[in-house]
Amino acid sequence: MNILGNIIWIIFGGFIIFLEYMVGGFILCLTIVGIPFGLQCFKIGIASLAPFGMTISDKKPGITDGCIPTVLNIFWIFCGGIWIAFTHLIFGLLFCITIIGIPFGKQHFKLMSLCFAPFGKKLS
Repeated sequence: MNILGNIIWIIFGGFIIFLEYMVGGFILCLTIVGIPFGLQCFKIGIASLAPFGMTISDKKPGITDGCIPTVLNIFWIFCGGIWIAFTHLIFGLLFCITIIGIPFGKQHFKLMSLCFAPFGKKLS
């Protein structure tokens, strides 16, 4: 089911979402300050390419992490993360109107949680 869901996802817009996150990540990586945010765009892009079967979990905090992921998440939220998450929320609600769209809506909700605060999360 995961493979079929990912194929349908890619055909009906998943690849476009992937390209948008990749282009945004490359633009952010042009500056040294934007590199951490560009890397998070790459992570979100990979998750948006094939979200079925992928899980998003919190990383275990290490000794070197400290409060940096929290500070970067706050900066991310105020500089556009809230709007990205809101977009996935709207698409998730629209997909959940029909029974056929519920699995795709659930994937948008999963991406919404990643897009709201991507620092300190890992994909598996």
